[in-house]
Amino acid sequence: WDGNCIETVLMRYHHGNTVCISSQVGCRMGCAFCASTLGGKVRDLSPAEMLDQVLFTQLDSGAPISNIVLMGIGEPLDNFDTVLRFLELVNSPEGLRIGMRHISLSTCGLTEKIDKLAEHRLQLTLSVSLHAPDDETRSRLMPVNRSVGVEKLLETCRRYFERTGRRISYEYAMVDGVNDQDWQADLLAKRLKGMPSHVNLIPLNDVAESPLKPSRRVAQFQQRLE
Repeated sequence: WDGNCIETVLMRYHHGNTVCISSQVGCRMGCAFCASTLGGKVRDLSPAEMLDQVLFTQLDSGAPISNIVLMGIGEPLDNFDTVLRFLELVNSPEGLRIGMRHISLSTCGLTEKIDKLAEHRLQLTLSVSLHAPDDETRSRLMPVNRSVGVEKLLETCRRYFERTGRRISYEYAMVDGVNDQDWQADLLAKRLKGMPSHVNLIPLNDVAESPLKPSRRVAQFQQRLE
């Protein structure tokens, strides 16, 4: 309504159609590898604006939506109450009737909000943007880490798993020469040991405004981690 732009992406898979939606106009988290944060945060989206992304994707494409990922522009847990209301609307028998296990929510690691989300015991998939196993690298890539730290974040993730029983997915954007070294694979394995985890290794998207480049060691890192 105010002329701002967000992004919504339809992804077609053999198991169904997934829509990736935004939760804010812009983002204030400042992650070094992310294009969505370059202009900072403009405002939160409303529950209706989030829901519209799902509804209009179905209308425009003719493809019925079976899965939703909150991984577009914005930090979902920075717009907490709105996101909770949106989840209620899409999950409701009187809404879109999309089950919680068909919904993924991505966060850069707002620990207090992760604890708050755990209280609701939702059966969605929590995806934590980890991107480095050590504080020095993660703080360089993600300013949010300077006030939290990897150890505290992973302790919060353990509590989340204990409360919900849902395995967490850890997002790891592979950046050339930054977070793709053997010692980092070893440390990541050590930190996640004993906790049901899924590590999603993602070749970095090349953003023109960023000096960071996609890793050339994804396969080696994967083998080391396994």
